[in-house]
Amino acid sequence: MAQMDVPSGGGHKKGPGVKKGKKLSTRVDLTPMVDLGFLLITFFIFTTTMSQPTAMKLFLPKDVDKPEEQNKVKASAVLTIIPSKNDQIYYYEGDDPSKLQTSNFKAVRDVILDKERRTDPKDFVVVLKPTQDASYKNTVDILDEMKIDNVRRFALVDVSPAEYKFVTLTETANGIK
Repeated sequence: MAQMDVPSGGGHKKGPGVKKGKKLSTRVDLTPMVDLGFLLITFFIFTTTMSQPTAMKLFLPKDVDKPEEQNKVKASAVLTIIPSKNDQIYYYEGDDPSKLQTSNFKAVRDVILDKERRTDPKDFVVVLKPTQDASYKNTVDILDEMKIDNVRRFALVDVSPAEYKFVTLTETANGIK
């Protein structure tokens, strides 16, 4: 049983020969206080809301009658962005990866907005293809950039071996290890 002993105060005498009565110590039982503390802790644990996970809202394409027609886009309206190691971004327009250009995260917004201005809004698509050398942070930064630039149609796709070959050749030519 939890308890707290409070010593009696040693009083002073009021005069010669006057004896003061001895005070007994006060005993306070703290068991109900401990029970109340645990009840409050339990109450607050069960009534708090856990932090809600945050996620990006994705809009998936609608079902169509002909599945082969679902994802067709004009090649001239496509911008492919390839994040790679050392915070480097490679991009090309259309469907020819041999025209690969280099950028960084500061300049990629201008590239996206420039392509968007030159393209019909209903046809504009950005294809994101992070390499295996790209960090998770870079991929999330590119997805955030899509949200900032208000790009409505984009896809996250695996990089093809031919594109990866162009990326490694460009990195070797630029001295990126």
